Amino acid sequence: QVQLVESGGGLVQAGGSLRLSCAASGSIFSILTMDWYRQAPGKQRDMVARLTSTGITNYADSVKGRFTISRDSAKNTVYLQMNSLKPDDTAVYYCRIMTMSNRQGYWGQGTQVTVSS
Repeated sequence: QVQLVESGGGLVQAGGSLRLSCAASGSIFSILTMDWYRQAPGKQRDMVARLTSTGITNYADSVKGRFTISRDSAKNTVYLQMNSLKPDDTAVYYCRIMTMSNRQGYWGQGTQVTVSS
């Protein structure tokens, strides 16, 4: 059974940094993408960063130049380095891994990020 566990969230002042981690356990094969999403209160869940199996990255316009997605294959972990954080970045952050056999993806439980002004 596949499980994703996010960590690294917390409270930070505007301009600060956080690094989120998403550790995957269980058997995951044929990964297509590893993504980070976020959902603020009363808003829809939106993708903020994507890393494809071929190493291509994509970012939401709102985080370009500030966030970096990366992966440690040996540890089955995907990271989101978040710099120059803004109050608008406040949300619950979720990781998702999409595979050939699970196109809806496996989701973590989320980690809260709160940025104070």
